[in-house]
Amino acid sequence: MDPSPPRISPLEQALHAARALVLADLASGEVAAADVVSLVEESVTQRRWWVEQWPDGVAFVTGLVAQDVQDALLERHGRWPICPVCGSGDPHALEVEPELGPDPHWVCHRAGVKVAAVGALGSASGRTS
Repeated sequence: MDPSPPRISPLEQALHAARALVLADLASGEVAAADVVSLVEESVTQRRWWVEQWPDGVAFVTGLVAQDVQDALLERHGRWPICPVCGSGDPHALEVEPELGPDPHWVCHRAGVKVAAVGALGSASGRTS
């Protein structure tokens, strides 16, 4: 018999992808300390339950995990991620758009630009497109 690898459900695939993308953004800003990684894990656990209740929401998991972590960091550590586009004025955080939709991006509302897809902040330093 040829043992087949276990099939991973679409929900688990989405949760693993969301975790990896948000961790990549955290690591790009050197914010991925153990306590922050725990915030990601807490969000993934909560979103697993949320998608089990609303399976059509699986496409929205990445943006929701990013927002969850951003909110938790604001309460514990301060704003994240800080906008890499605006060089003057008060430092401000990027926001996730769409708030509830597929293909989430980090956006600077002050400059009116998409900065990077969630998971791609490391390649977006100073980007203005």
